[in-house]
Amino acid sequence: MNFFLRKSIIALTGLFLCVFLMVHLSANCILLFPEEVAREMYNSYSTTLRENPLIKIVAYLLYLSIIFHVLYAAIVTYRNRKAKPQRYAVNRTADNSTWTSQNMGLIGVLVLIFIVVHLANFWARIKLGIGEGVGMDNAGYVDVYEVTYNLFQNVYYVLFYTVLMIPLALHLNHGLKSAFKTLGFYHKKGLRIIARVSLFYAAIISIGFGVIPLIVFLK
Repeated sequence: MNFFLRKSIIALTGLFLCVFLMVHLSANCILLFPEEVAREMYNSYSTTLRENPLIKIVAYLLYLSIIFHVLYAAIVTYRNRKAKPQRYAVNRTADNSTWTSQNMGLIGVLVLIFIVVHLANFWARIKLGIGEGVGMDNAGYVDVYEVTYNLFQNVYYVLFYTVLMIPLALHLNHGLKSAFKTLGFYHKKGLRIIARVSLFYAAIISIGFGVIPLIVFLK
Protein backbone atom coordinates (compact mmCIF):
# COMPACT_ATOMS: atom_id res chain seq x y z
CA MET A 1 0.00 0.00 0.00
CA ASN A 2 1.48 3.35 -1.02
CA PHE A 3 2.02 6.34 1.24
CA PHE A 4 -0.84 8.43 -0.21
CA LEU A 5 -3.39 5.66 0.33
CA ARG A 6 -2.32 5.21 3.94
CA LYS A 7 -2.61 8.95 4.54
CA SER A 8 -6.03 9.00 2.87
CA ILE A 9 -7.27 6.22 5.16
CA ILE A 10 -6.04 8.20 8.17
CA ALA A 11 -7.81 11.32 6.87
CA LEU A 12 -11.13 9.64 6.06
CA THR A 13 -11.32 7.67 9.30
CA GLY A 14 -10.35 10.81 11.19
CA LEU A 15 -13.16 12.82 9.61
CA PHE A 16 -15.64 10.05 10.43
CA LEU A 17 -14.47 10.05 14.05
CA CYS A 18 -14.87 13.86 14.16
CA VAL A 19 -18.53 13.48 13.18
CA PHE A 20 -18.97 10.79 15.83
CA LEU A 21 -17.49 13.05 18.52
CA MET A 22 -20.09 15.74 17.77
CA VAL A 23 -22.92 13.22 18.16
CA HIS A 24 -21.32 11.77 21.30
CA LEU A 25 -20.91 15.21 22.88
CA SER A 26 -24.53 16.12 22.17
CA ALA A 27 -25.59 12.92 23.99
CA ASN A 28 -23.33 13.70 26.95
CA CYS A 29 -24.98 17.10 27.30
CA ILE A 30 -28.04 15.22 28.58
CA LEU A 31 -26.05 14.64 31.78
CA LEU A 32 -26.31 18.36 32.53
CA PHE A 33 -30.07 18.13 33.11
CA PRO A 34 -31.50 17.45 36.61
CA GLU A 35 -30.95 13.84 37.64
CA GLU A 36 -34.54 12.62 37.22
CA VAL A 37 -34.79 14.00 33.69
CA ALA A 38 -31.22 13.09 32.74
CA ARG A 39 -31.58 9.45 33.86
CA GLU A 40 -34.71 8.86 31.79
CA MET A 41 -33.42 10.68 28.70
CA TYR A 42 -29.93 9.13 28.81
CA ASN A 43 -31.18 5.57 29.26
CA SER A 44 -33.85 6.07 26.61
CA TYR A 45 -31.23 7.39 24.19
CA SER A 46 -28.92 4.44 24.94
CA THR A 47 -31.75 1.92 24.47
CA THR A 48 -32.62 3.47 21.11
CA LEU A 49 -29.01 3.11 20.00
CA ARG A 50 -28.85 -0.53 21.07
CA GLU A 51 -32.09 -1.49 19.33
CA ASN A 52 -31.54 0.34 16.04
CA PRO A 53 -29.92 -2.00 13.47
CA LEU A 54 -28.58 0.96 11.48
CA ILE A 55 -26.80 2.27 14.58
CA LYS A 56 -25.24 -1.15 15.08
CA ILE A 57 -23.72 -0.93 11.60
CA VAL A 58 -22.42 2.56 12.39
CA ALA A 59 -20.95 1.20 15.64
CA TYR A 60 -18.97 -1.45 13.74
CA LEU A 61 -17.77 1.25 11.33
CA LEU A 62 -16.69 3.27 14.36
CA TYR A 63 -14.66 0.38 15.79
CA LEU A 64 -13.02 -0.25 12.42
CA SER A 65 -12.30 3.47 11.98
CA ILE A 66 -10.50 3.60 15.34
CA ILE A 67 -8.46 0.50 14.50
CA PHE A 68 -7.48 1.64 11.00
CA HIS A 69 -6.80 5.21 12.12
CA VAL A 70 -4.43 4.06 14.87
CA LEU A 71 -2.83 1.32 12.75
CA TYR A 72 -2.02 3.43 9.71
CA ALA A 73 -1.01 6.44 11.78
CA ALA A 74 1.51 4.20 13.55
CA ILE A 75 2.77 2.81 10.21
CA VAL A 76 3.17 6.26 8.65
CA THR A 77 4.93 7.62 11.75
CA TYR A 78 7.30 4.64 11.86
CA ARG A 79 8.13 4.87 8.15
CA ASN A 80 8.70 8.63 8.37
CA ARG A 81 11.16 8.18 11.24
CA LYS A 82 12.83 5.25 9.53
CA ALA A 83 13.34 7.36 6.41
CA LYS A 84 15.14 10.00 8.52
CA PRO A 85 17.26 8.00 10.99
CA GLN A 86 19.75 10.80 11.52
CA ARG A 87 18.98 14.33 12.60
CA TYR A 88 20.71 17.23 10.97
CA ALA A 89 23.38 19.01 13.00
CA VAL A 90 21.20 22.10 12.86
CA ASN A 91 17.54 21.13 13.16
CA ARG A 92 15.36 23.82 11.59
CA THR A 93 12.12 21.80 11.72
CA ALA A 94 10.61 24.26 14.17
CA ASP A 95 10.96 27.02 11.59
CA ASN A 96 8.63 25.17 9.21
CA SER A 97 6.15 23.36 11.45
CA THR A 98 4.33 23.71 14.76
CA TRP A 99 5.11 21.88 17.99
CA THR A 100 1.88 19.90 17.55
CA SER A 101 2.79 18.65 14.07
CA GLN A 102 6.26 17.62 15.31
CA ASN A 103 4.78 15.67 18.23
CA MET A 104 1.64 14.13 16.75
CA GLY A 105 3.03 10.68 17.57
CA LEU A 106 3.23 11.47 21.30
CA ILE A 107 -0.13 13.25 21.27
CA GLY A 108 -1.67 10.32 19.43
CA VAL A 109 -0.38 7.89 22.07
CA LEU A 110 -1.97 9.98 24.85
CA VAL A 111 -5.28 10.05 22.96
CA LEU A 112 -5.05 6.29 22.45
CA ILE A 113 -4.49 5.77 26.18
CA PHE A 114 -7.62 7.81 26.85
CA ILE A 115 -9.64 5.76 24.33
CA VAL A 116 -8.51 2.46 25.88
CA VAL A 117 -9.33 3.59 29.43
CA HIS A 118 -12.63 5.07 28.24
CA LEU A 119 -13.65 1.83 26.49
CA ALA A 120 -12.62 -0.24 29.51
CA ASN A 121 -14.75 1.87 31.84
CA PHE A 122 -17.77 2.52 29.63
CA TRP A 123 -17.97 0.10 26.71
CA ALA A 124 -16.95 -2.98 28.73
CA ARG A 125 -19.35 -2.14 31.55
CA ILE A 126 -22.31 -1.21 29.35
CA LYS A 127 -21.90 -3.78 26.57
CA LEU A 128 -20.51 -6.69 28.61
CA GLY A 129 -21.64 -5.85 32.14
CA ILE A 130 -18.04 -6.06 33.35
CA GLY A 131 -17.09 -3.96 36.35
CA GLU A 132 -17.79 -3.41 40.01
CA GLY A 133 -21.37 -2.50 40.81
CA VAL A 134 -22.63 -3.10 37.27
CA GLY A 135 -25.71 -5.26 37.03
CA MET A 136 -27.71 -6.38 34.03
CA ASP A 137 -31.46 -6.90 34.08
CA ASN A 138 -33.14 -9.94 32.54
CA ALA A 139 -33.04 -8.32 29.11
CA GLY A 140 -29.29 -7.81 29.39
CA TYR A 141 -29.50 -4.01 29.72
CA VAL A 142 -27.41 -1.89 32.06
CA ASP A 143 -28.50 1.39 33.64
CA VAL A 144 -26.18 3.49 31.45
CA TYR A 145 -26.87 6.68 33.38
CA GLU A 146 -25.93 4.98 36.66
CA VAL A 147 -22.66 3.67 35.20
CA THR A 148 -21.75 7.09 33.83
CA TYR A 149 -22.79 9.00 36.95
CA ASN A 150 -20.83 6.69 39.26
CA LEU A 151 -17.68 6.95 37.16
CA PHE A 152 -17.93 10.73 37.22
CA GLN A 153 -18.05 10.62 41.03
CA ASN A 154 -14.49 9.27 41.03
CA VAL A 155 -12.25 12.32 41.36
CA TYR A 156 -9.23 10.54 39.85
CA TYR A 157 -11.17 9.43 36.80
CA VAL A 158 -12.66 12.90 36.36
CA LEU A 159 -9.20 14.50 36.52
CA PHE A 160 -7.81 11.91 34.08
CA TYR A 161 -10.74 12.46 31.73
CA THR A 162 -10.46 16.25 31.86
CA VAL A 163 -6.67 16.54 31.56
CA LEU A 164 -6.56 14.15 28.57
CA MET A 165 -8.84 16.57 26.71
CA ILE A 166 -5.77 18.78 26.19
CA PRO A 167 -3.94 16.34 23.86
CA LEU A 168 -7.29 15.53 22.24
CA ALA A 169 -7.77 19.22 21.42
CA LEU A 170 -4.27 19.44 19.90
CA HIS A 171 -4.84 16.24 17.92
CA LEU A 172 -8.20 17.39 16.55
CA ASN A 173 -7.02 20.87 15.64
CA HIS A 174 -4.00 19.64 13.68
CA GLY A 175 -5.63 16.48 12.34
CA LEU A 176 -8.72 18.16 10.91
CA LYS A 177 -6.64 20.67 8.96
CA SER A 178 -4.28 17.98 7.73
CA ALA A 179 -7.13 15.70 6.62
CA PHE A 180 -8.40 18.20 4.07
CA LYS A 181 -4.90 18.78 2.72
CA THR A 182 -4.31 15.04 2.43
CA LEU A 183 -7.52 14.68 0.44
CA GLY A 184 -6.33 17.33 -2.02
CA PHE A 185 -7.95 20.52 -0.73
CA TYR A 186 -5.42 23.30 -1.26
CA HIS A 187 -7.56 26.39 -1.87
CA LYS A 188 -5.64 29.16 -0.08
CA LYS A 189 -8.63 31.05 1.31
CA GLY A 190 -10.46 27.80 2.00
CA LEU A 191 -7.55 26.49 4.07
CA ARG A 192 -7.61 29.61 6.22
CA ILE A 193 -11.32 29.04 6.88
CA ILE A 194 -10.70 25.36 7.64
CA ALA A 195 -7.94 26.37 10.08
CA ARG A 196 -10.41 28.56 12.00
CA VAL A 197 -13.12 25.89 11.90
CA SER A 198 -10.62 23.27 13.12
CA LEU A 199 -9.63 25.45 16.06
CA PHE A 200 -13.26 26.17 16.95
CA TYR A 201 -14.23 22.52 16.60
CA ALA A 202 -11.30 21.30 18.72
CA ALA A 203 -12.13 23.85 21.43
CA ILE A 204 -15.83 22.93 21.56
CA ILE A 205 -15.22 19.19 21.64
CA SER A 206 -12.41 19.24 24.21
CA ILE A 207 -14.00 21.82 26.51
CA GLY A 208 -17.38 20.10 26.24
CA PHE A 209 -16.07 16.64 27.08
CA GLY A 210 -13.77 18.07 29.75
CA VAL A 211 -16.32 20.22 31.57
CA ILE A 212 -19.25 17.77 31.68
CA PRO A 213 -17.51 15.29 34.06
CA LEU A 214 -16.57 18.18 36.37
CA ILE A 215 -20.16 19.44 36.47
CA VAL A 216 -21.53 15.95 37.14
CA PHE A 217 -18.94 15.46 39.89
CA LEU A 218 -19.86 18.75 41.55
CA LYS A 219 -23.57 17.95 41.33
